[in-house]
Amino acid sequence: MAHEKTIEIRWRDLDAYNHVNNAVYATYLEECRDELLTGVLEGVGDPWDWVLARVAIDYRRELTQEDDVVVVSCGLARIGASSVTLREQISTRDGVVRADAEAVVVARDRTTGQSRPITDAERAALDRAAGAA
Repeated sequence: MAHEKTIEIRWRDLDAYNHVNNAVYATYLEECRDELLTGVLEGVGDPWDWVLARVAIDYRRELTQEDDVVVVSCGLARIGASSVTLREQISTRDGVVRADAEAVVVARDRTTGQSRPITDAERAALDRAAGAA
């Protein structure tokens, strides 16, 4: 299942070079990732029981205020025992890829703060979402 989110480029996203700061790319990806997990886990788990363990971003081209909006996409690439790997991308409205990313989120036990196995209900929901891709 690929999830897409359109995000307006805000003036505050720009840096001294007048392009979107590299750290803002991570925020754009996070917004889409959060929506994906919330939708997939609705009714079977709490998306707040998942934490980001890794993110790698390959910056392809700069973004500027003139691009107006970005289209961020996020989809499931791999489901492990306690983690999920996601493929993510930031593009302009006309489809020009500006960044590719990979993120790993880990299920965590709220009490211990440690990783935990993905529950059967979460796995079933994730499998359904992965199959819908």
